[in-house]
Amino acid sequence: MFLAGEDWAARFEGFRQEAWRLETLPQYRMPQEEEEFEAFKAGARVDPDAVSNDYTDRLRRQVAEGRSQGRVHVVSRPLSDYLRFEFSQYYAPHALAGEQIRILDVTDRANPLDGVQDFWVFDRSEVVLMNYHPDGRQINREVHEGDVDRFTEYQRIAIAESVSFEEYVKGLDV
Repeated sequence: MFLAGEDWAARFEGFRQEAWRLETLPQYRMPQEEEEFEAFKAGARVDPDAVSNDYTDRLRRQVAEGRSQGRVHVVSRPLSDYLRFEFSQYYAPHALAGEQIRILDVTDRANPLDGVQDFWVFDRSEVVLMNYHPDGRQINREVHEGDVDRFTEYQRIAIAESVSFEEYVKGLDV
């Protein structure tokens, strides 16, 4: 089953305890980000403390309700322009709103999740595969119709092998 629109949005409203994502690409080509990305490359920056939108409001509400959202992004240096943009424009304000963001840098080591594709796991019971073209254009979102145990193991590995976003960006120019 493929997810879009309200069915996809419902996953983020309906989870009981945890929504968690693995990200593996150096860039995601999202049409709704194009203008912001170009502005970032031209020098525009946001104040992460001042960001308030539907996403950050939802994160704050979920944290207050005792629900968590997190992710690990697998990266290697040098960081792509897109990753610098994502860190500055999205991760910084999302972390301040309560998202548990971690970075797994595989620049100088083997990737413990080599070959694992992007996915979301909801309440450790439902996995949604995030299917992308190699250049970061999204193909679709697909509900995984099998055992979720390997994905929760990927999550365990990703968290164990990564550092917090805040620790990772100390001293970086993002």
